[in-house]
Amino acid sequence: MAVNRIEQKFADLKKEDRSALVTFTTAGDPDYDTALDILKGLPTAGADIIELGMPFSDPMADGPAIQAASIRALKAGMTAAKTLQMVQEFRGLDQTTPIILMGYYNPIYIYGVDRFLDDALDAGVDGLIIVDLPPEEDAELAIPAGQAGMGCIHLATPTTDEDRLAHILKNATGFVYYVSIAGITGTREPDLAPVKAAVDMIRRQTDLPVAIGFGIKTPENVYNFAKIADAVVVGSAIVNIIEVNIDQEGLAKPELKSRVLDFVGTLSLRKGKV
Repeated sequence: MAVNRIEQKFADLKKEDRSALVTFTTAGDPDYDTALDILKGLPTAGADIIELGMPFSDPMADGPAIQAASIRALKAGMTAAKTLQMVQEFRGLDQTTPIILMGYYNPIYIYGVDRFLDDALDAGVDGLIIVDLPPEEDAELAIPAGQAGMGCIHLATPTTDEDRLAHILKNATGFVYYVSIAGITGTREPDLAPVKAAVDMIRRQTDLPVAIGFGIKTPENVYNFAKIADAVVVGSAIVNIIEVNIDQEGLAKPELKSRVLDFVGTLSLRKGKV
């Protein structure tokens, strides 16, 4: 199914005349069972597409919140194999919500690209966002992923011009992820006008849906950016809620899951057409 599940979701949302809410959490944060419970609850809470972070020790594109989440997950024993296991368990309950794994190439390289793609597809993963592989390295992952039927989402940024965008789009599948700020995740809010201009530029070159992420933290942010994009990604704001709802031993407080899912509910775009 893989990339087809992404295409179906955007087709369904187009019929509903609204954009997608994409939520990000880190697999295994703060522990496997709690993270899985949150994952299972996200679609009902309001998530249309789920990004699941693959914990990595050097998440260079991520701000302090997601860096800390990766460290918590790794300390709790999370691995690439357990991340795929988590997706497989989620698929036991949900066969329609797309799941995108977001992370870095090193864990995939160590796992073995072909083996990883096979196992990820078997688990029910629909796409990959690997932030440290530029289009010059598409032969490493994007091309094999496309051949296997796995979506490979590419990134555009505020410094991307039209010529560079053409290279980025060449082997992109699923959707295009527009990084709305120059910098790391969760550090500041983006400005609407330049982001709209960038989204317009992307749409002149591709029919792929466009998602906006980095720095989107509030229901107001989500609503405003959903007007100009096919999807809006919220990550650090959700991860911050996890961080403040764990105790000094790193264990989840009883209210952690409900507070995360209640917040996602405030972001949901299902309440009205955007």
